[in-house]
Amino acid sequence: MTNDKHLVIRPSILYFGTPVALLSTENEDGSGNLAPVSSVWALGPHVVLGVGCASRTARNLAARPEVVINLPSPGLWESVERLAPLTGAYPVPEAKRAKFRYEPDKFSAAGLSPQPSELVRPARVAECALQLEARVTAAPPGGGGSFLTVECEVVRVHAAEHIVVPGTQHIDPAAWSPLIYNFRHYHGLAPEIGHSFRSETAGSGGTAPAAPAGPGGPAATAPAAPDPGPAA
Repeated sequence: MTNDKHLVIRPSILYFGTPVALLSTENEDGSGNLAPVSSVWALGPHVVLGVGCASRTARNLAARPEVVINLPSPGLWESVERLAPLTGAYPVPEAKRAKFRYEPDKFSAAGLSPQPSELVRPARVAECALQLEARVTAAPPGGGGSFLTVECEVVRVHAAEHIVVPGTQHIDPAAWSPLIYNFRHYHGLAPEIGHSFRSETAGSGGTAPAAPAGPGGPAATAPAAPDPGPAA
């Protein structure tokens, strides 16, 4: 039994450790927009995203409801942070003008490479080991109209060969870590401490190693500001 005392607090944000995703969508001129989000969760073949209503991402999805959900490793946190203060919306929405600036070429600004998709029009991020091509099925507003809850159906999954359990369709959790956004700081996963009784990969790769430096990702902990979500 713990003796820790709990305090009643009112934190300004509730990003209590969620994966970062880079959403690639298509602009009206056929160019690509790339935006980081940290409001993302999956259930079966469906992924739900939190996207700001005033963002370029929201406008693109309303007109062209296709997206690639790119999942960066911890080593890409600096690229994600380079995207954080940028927006593809022009003019910059009034609520963002104090901290954001317009950037039409976000792939170049982040030092990332577009890679053609197979079933949807937006490009994938080549440096991300896990890429989900998806189509939007619903996008109801929430938060008094401040954000959209975007429901997506994943139609194709691309995984780097080194993170797949050989001879299977499974991601090896010991070979890959998502980038985690924890109260405006970036983290990688700590070494594995156990697994669910439903795991289909237990024993496949052993304890997760510390991630190497570079795009594959160190298990980095670094400060972050501003928020990578909702999407810009």
